[in-house]
Amino acid sequence: MSQSTVVETAAFGQPAKLARMDAKEYERTRQFAKLPQSNIAYVERGHGPVALFLHGFPLNSFQWRGAIERLAKYRRCIAPDFMGIGHTETREDQDISPIAQAEMLAAFLDKLSVDAVDLVASDSGGAVAQLFVAKYPARVRTLLLTNCDTDENSPPPSFLPFLEAAKKGVLADALGRQLADKTLARSAQGLGGLTYTDPADLTDEVIDYYLSPIVASPLQKKLFNQYGVELGENHLIAIRPALQSSRVPLRIVWGTADDIFEYKWAEWLDKTFPQSRGIRRVEGAKLFFPEEMPNLIAEEAKSLWDGSKKLAAEVMAFPLIY
Repeated sequence: MSQSTVVETAAFGQPAKLARMDAKEYERTRQFAKLPQSNIAYVERGHGPVALFLHGFPLNSFQWRGAIERLAKYRRCIAPDFMGIGHTETREDQDISPIAQAEMLAAFLDKLSVDAVDLVASDSGGAVAQLFVAKYPARVRTLLLTNCDTDENSPPPSFLPFLEAAKKGVLADALGRQLADKTLARSAQGLGGLTYTDPADLTDEVIDYYLSPIVASPLQKKLFNQYGVELGENHLIAIRPALQSSRVPLRIVWGTADDIFEYKWAEWLDKTFPQSRGIRRVEGAKLFFPEEMPNLIAEEAKSLWDGSKKLAAEVMAFPLIY
């Protein structure tokens, strides 16, 4: 942890929420990268150094549309859908574990001729991001993490009922019921009430975009259930030494009202990464606040990227002493 670590606070609703591109526009810009692992669906906007956005569960890359709109002037923003979820086309026999997802991302970046990225990740995407940092450290310039799986808290205890449903092969159907009953989806027992700071932000359009692909076919249901099963295995404790020696600058932005990933895990990340740039507390925010507060994510990402660039310039300008 950096000696200059500062824990900041941001009141719920600040900065103000602004409009994001709608589902129709997002879908219009979707592309595919055909890899040996899968046909990866992704959206890309902007030019310059690449920022790679990794979504949570059971969402897809649509989660990052607001942040991408705000950051495309500074980065070539790329947001893929993971294998087994969203609009990525995956074979039934494909390994879709978090480790396999990290390996897929390396192949995906190779396909797009991208050497290194600024990683932005949330929820289970944060677990994949940490695995990627551990296995491909030279390919990561910076890392911005919001509430996510961390070390021993992977999976978190509150995920266990969903894990059991996935093992029984009924988790996809449970979400299909929320697709059919959007009031249920926004209720205290649904996706909105459990993971959104303001359940009203889970609009009908957003519910359709996230949940329709999950139940689009028997294969998609099977893959989604398998995805949930794979999240039940902890792959993060094994990479603890790699994270403790990581030179990647990390910034942590954490919602304090999240019942799934407690704030103490933000502190763990801050203490573990030697190049941590500290924690920003988002008071009253739940798990998927990055979708609800894209201004905040854009502000933090831009600050991290600018700070990292300045530090690199200072290092390059410092005289070498032998």
